[in-house]
Amino acid sequence: MVGNRRRDSGPELLIRSALHRAGHRFRVDLPIRVPGRRPVRPDVVFTRAKVAVFVDGCFWHGCSEHGRSPRTNSTYWTAKIELNQNRDQIQTEVLARLGWVVVRIWEHEDPDAAAADIIAALRRQAARDSVSPASADATAAATA
Repeated sequence: MVGNRRRDSGPELLIRSALHRAGHRFRVDLPIRVPGRRPVRPDVVFTRAKVAVFVDGCFWHGCSEHGRSPRTNSTYWTAKIELNQNRDQIQTEVLARLGWVVVRIWEHEDPDAAAADIIAALRRQAARDSVSPASADATAAATA
């Protein structure tokens, strides 16, 4: 497992490149502090918009389309992949409770389509933030 990168995988680089070409800037592998837990490290983080992106590998995260069960040491790998899936679900729920939008992309997805999904999430967050009560109060105070 030493040869498996935590960051900068091929699919991740392609998605980051597509986001960068579209003019978006982001942080890579940024730890998000979670009270009472270890930090969560999404692959791509948009801190102002609070959007966290995970690029999940088909094998490591148990893709229903492309994930395959290994023939050797299958008991170990099945348990490992289930642990990964449980961790993914918990991290998504924890980040959502903290106000983050979590986007999960499979490695087999088209990078440009994945980037479009991420950009759509960023736009939804921007629209939500522009009509939040705090910004409405600030606008009302500025015009008064």
